[in-house]
Amino acid sequence: MALGCQAFVCVALAAVFGATLGLGKDMDRALLSPPGSPIQVTESDPGLKKALQFAQQRYNLGSNAMHLRKVSRLISATKQLVKGVRYTITVEMSNTQCKKSTMLRTCDFYPELQQLKTEVCVFEIWDIPWQQTSNLLKQKCQPKAIPDETTTVKDASPDQPLEESVELLGLFKDFMIKYNKVYNTQEEAERRLQIFHENVKTAAKIQSIDKGSAEYGITKFSDLTEEEFRSIYLNPLLSQWTLQRPMKLAPSARSPAPASWDWRDHGAVSPVKNQGMCGSCWAFSVIGNIEGQWFLKNGTLQSLSEQELVDCDGLDQACRGGLPSNAYEAIENLGGLELESDYSYTGHKQSCNFTSRKVAAYINSSMELSKDENEIAAWLAENGPVSVALNAFAMQFYKKGVSHPFKIFCNPWMIDHAVLLVGYGDRKGIPFWAIKNSWGEDYGEEGYYYLYRGSSACGINRMASSAVIT
Repeated sequence: MALGCQAFVCVALAAVFGATLGLGKDMDRALLSPPGSPIQVTESDPGLKKALQFAQQRYNLGSNAMHLRKVSRLISATKQLVKGVRYTITVEMSNTQCKKSTMLRTCDFYPELQQLKTEVCVFEIWDIPWQQTSNLLKQKCQPKAIPDETTTVKDASPDQPLEESVELLGLFKDFMIKYNKVYNTQEEAERRLQIFHENVKTAAKIQSIDKGSAEYGITKFSDLTEEEFRSIYLNPLLSQWTLQRPMKLAPSARSPAPASWDWRDHGAVSPVKNQGMCGSCWAFSVIGNIEGQWFLKNGTLQSLSEQELVDCDGLDQACRGGLPSNAYEAIENLGGLELESDYSYTGHKQSCNFTSRKVAAYINSSMELSKDENEIAAWLAENGPVSVALNAFAMQFYKKGVSHPFKIFCNPWMIDHAVLLVGYGDRKGIPFWAIKNSWGEDYGEEGYYYLYRGSSACGINRMASSAVIT
């Protein structure tokens, strides 16, 4: 830790007296993801410019407003290669001073805030260049909140930037000590401070738009850029629907879901594990499900080996991602799973060292659950923890409480993280799913993430599955 504190002193001097006071960065950065997965794009992207023009045109054709609207701010944009290019764009659309009979490009925005009537819109556009066609797959808009006109903003005093920098450095020092962060060079420490500053602001933005009771802030991931976090901890293969292997549909539960249920109270959930710097969440999700299923069939809770799947599952891509449907099939083909104690986790792919005589659990098949959340709850209460996947939009900076992001920011189709549903319930009138994560016990609420239940939040209902043990 002495090394970390020394690095921090270098950063402190540079940050307070040097150029590191200017910490603003463009947040639209390209993702380091496998081919075919969504990547972020900036306004300079020619295809995005074309998609934005198309979105504006379609928006105005479908609007019954008197005045034309155009994009006043690009919030975020991704593109994905899917037999063409699919753009997912979040923008602000604002009123111009031109009526619909005029040319949009010659129109200025209203200078008055109230007359802008800004909306936040999400567009999904599928562009097929070789056919010279564009299709609007989705358009969803909602009014942007207008600040209270009575709110006053105080002018910053000359000392305020320095005070803010000192406060930021204090937060960064506490972060380094708490999470045992050590940076090898002053340059790396300065870079991580800049990233940390942007992430503090990002967490505050997520906090401001959350509809639940969640608290967001500084976590052990606060010195990682968005693309670093995605490439290390998430799993973009989950959103590649064409890669999904078909599974038989699970029979409905025999009884309606009780008001609440938690398999941790019934001995079917092993302690929280840590996937480390490896995109193996798919393996932890499936293994957690099988541990619960084996307990319910045989009365013994065993910690089974995720590393066996990382090494021996030839259908998936180890630390670069995988699919639960593939993992179940791989386990069937292998003949079962070893114990964690016999085949321990290393967090990187190595040669397969599976030994059939050490098999501690097996499965017979797998099945897909209904996408109805009430039916998922009923099935879970009756049959055990469920493997699921979700969009991890709000998870990097989650600390506690029930997370409930706006759907337009947590697209249910952009699933990128596999987890384990262990229960559900209600906190002060807010229904939730209890989710066992695989980022260690120092994440969230002792390793758990709580997500709003009942609105398909972040796509939590789209990939529910379970092994079958007979």
